[in-house]
Amino acid sequence: MLSPASTEVVRATLPVIGAAIGEITPIFYRRMFAAHPELERDLFNRGNQAQGDQQRALAGAIAAYATLLVAEDGPDPRAVLARIAHKHASLGIREDQYPIVHEHLFAAIVEVLGEAVTPEIASAWDEVYWHMAESLIAIEKELYAEAGVTPDTVFQRLVVRRRVQESPDTVSFVLAAEDGSPLPAAHPGQYVSVAVRLPDGARQIRQYSLTRAPQASEWGISVKAIPGHREDDAIAPAGEVSNFLHGNVFEGDEMEVSAPFGELTLPEHEVPLVLISAGIGITPMIGFLRHLVHAESDRAVLVLHADRSLANHAHRAETAELVEALPGATQLRWYEDLGTREADEVLRAGRIDLDGVELPAEAEIYLCGPVPFMASVRATLRRRGVAEDRIHYEVFGPDAGLASA
Repeated sequence: MLSPASTEVVRATLPVIGAAIGEITPIFYRRMFAAHPELERDLFNRGNQAQGDQQRALAGAIAAYATLLVAEDGPDPRAVLARIAHKHASLGIREDQYPIVHEHLFAAIVEVLGEAVTPEIASAWDEVYWHMAESLIAIEKELYAEAGVTPDTVFQRLVVRRRVQESPDTVSFVLAAEDGSPLPAAHPGQYVSVAVRLPDGARQIRQYSLTRAPQASEWGISVKAIPGHREDDAIAPAGEVSNFLHGNVFEGDEMEVSAPFGELTLPEHEVPLVLISAGIGITPMIGFLRHLVHAESDRAVLVLHADRSLANHAHRAETAELVEALPGATQLRWYEDLGTREADEVLRAGRIDLDGVELPAEAEIYLCGPVPFMASVRATLRRRGVAEDRIHYEVFGPDAGLASA
């Protein structure tokens, strides 16, 4: 924990630092990328940087961690770092990169707050940063050891065995080692990072859920193409990596893929499950369902999915087959456009509505989909009395906007 003196300083200055952190983080990234352009080109998500998502997420993470660190009776702040640590491990983040962040983050703090950053304040917040950094480094070391890799050996080259068009904008890839040797063990619900070298020379990395975890010699991922689009009165950039994979990767081609990471995994005890997804958020749920079928599970499983239309629903037939193979599973689906079909007990028109859905008592509930979707569903679940520790979610991208929902 922080020293008593630093705790008091951080507690007193948290409102000021917290209010300015949104201004500090863009300056931090600008300074760091100017000094280390290779980080922006080959490690950080350029799309998130362009939209400001990464800056907002970092600001929220620092403020939230500092708040927990000085809380008198709050949870262990290190408990909130698992999601970040898994993401870092999937990228191959190294211990020697943390001092780079420190240098440019504190230079940005001084640039924004100027003379208000006294030596006492600087020392206290320095302690906050290294408490967070050293906690992350320790967790990441454990993750690398568990996966049997180092930051330099996180990625391996796999071959695309099959490519399947799952919907108009989604393709799935079945991946395997060139020699057919077993792939590293993966827990259902985990993801891998895929690194691609783009035409401009940048090496960009994105995460994709494993849909075929139980098979020791094959992995499956699904990738949705993302065109540029308007979002909240701004133009969201097209998906660099997803669109590259769609247009350029086919059977026999190679992909650079990380070891599996991700803390969103199924509990071993036989509690009921509720799997709630929208759009491409179906992919970790496919991984869960495949695992349950492989284990011949009879646990109660309620699968709820929302999509634009039946045609846009990736893995629609596969999901139905997996649910059918599980004696305790049922499925409900919502579509904004039902076409010529009429709503029935399984098919429902419009956006997902949980108010008329009976949820199993004491179920563990998993969410995956666009952040606004998950925030809305999470709010509904909390209104219905579902305990916070029974709601789990996966976000592929900065977690800003959901963690505080």
